[in-house]
Amino acid sequence: MPVYFESATQPSQQDLADLEKIYADAPSWLFAPYADATALIQHGLSQNTLVTARFNSRLLGAALLNKHSAHWLLSHVCVRELTRQRGVARRLVEEASRLAEEAGQVLQLAIPQDQAELLQLAEKHSLLIAPLA
Repeated sequence: MPVYFESATQPSQQDLADLEKIYADAPSWLFAPYADATALIQHGLSQNTLVTARFNSRLLGAALLNKHSAHWLLSHVCVRELTRQRGVARRLVEEASRLAEEAGQVLQLAIPQDQAELLQLAEKHSLLIAPLA
């Protein structure tokens, strides 16, 4: 399935609705330090750090990609429940990793230690794991 990686700079109304759906069923630990999904999305849009995975003109996944001077940090990775286990998170990680490498940066993935699927994904791509802030 061709999933396209995009920076969410000017989301449409449909994109905003899709983002709400993506984070609607996310576990509570994923939002920290933000109060909720709306705060996370608004922060990502205002800081130009929100990246998305698009398929057939709909957003299926999203994350925050912070480009620090010493490294890049991918965090708050979430995929809409209906499309989980289909490679969307992997696509987000792979493309962020590729872009970081092209920029001469190391990509770190911020995830809790008890999230086995995300830990496996980070290990598969030889990513450093950063503590969740």
